[in-house]
Amino acid sequence: MTSLDFFTLFSAYDMLAVVFILAAWVSIDWRIEHPSKRRPSVSTLMAGYRREWMRQMVTRQPRIFDSHILSTLRQGPSFFGSATLIAIGGVLALIGNSEPLDGLAEQLGADDTPLVFWEMKLILVLFFLTNAFLKFVWSHRLFGYCAVMMGSVPNEIEDHRALTRALKAAEVNISAARGFNRGLRSVYFAMAATAWALGPAGLLIATCVTCLILWRREFASLSRAVLLSGNDREKGM
Repeated sequence: MTSLDFFTLFSAYDMLAVVFILAAWVSIDWRIEHPSKRRPSVSTLMAGYRREWMRQMVTRQPRIFDSHILSTLRQGPSFFGSATLIAIGGVLALIGNSEPLDGLAEQLGADDTPLVFWEMKLILVLFFLTNAFLKFVWSHRLFGYCAVMMGSVPNEIEDHRALTRALKAAEVNISAARGFNRGLRSVYFAMAATAWALGPAGLLIATCVTCLILWRREFASLSRAVLLSGNDREKGM
């Protein structure tokens, strides 16, 4: 197959759909992490609670409760990292084995389409899964850094280093949570990318639905309403 034949396999609508999903992925990430002050996202609201958690940890004796929470938080990136690694292996195996792809092409009425056409569509899924895996691994490591920093916070409340180190631990904790959330969003978009098998229209629709789901959970969910309710939304958070 020549390079010209390769590029003619994909229409302009296919290219538009791929650009659209990549742009949507970057845009929704940026919007969630940089919301307006008038309409904060769940992620930014939780960042305030994470800082408050570290402030409260300074005065809490003993700090077993805090270590237990952190241990629970580390389980999320660990689980999803393992799951995405398995998914990556599955996609690679599917690319290497043409029989399932032949069956898929036959069911979609495109049995005369070269296998490279379907393999390229799987590479888009693989891209999002790989990004998710890397984010989960880094998030798990950052939670480990946070644990070490929490352990370095002096037990004496009067020690001037206590609050400073606790707030540093909070920022690392927030960074770890940010990486975890980015990994989750990549998984969402990996699932949306599978709709490309139905054509560019399927990919465009799946991308829009994914963005709608992510926007609702960050900006219009019940959990967000709970975080904003009452007097807990302090200016410093």
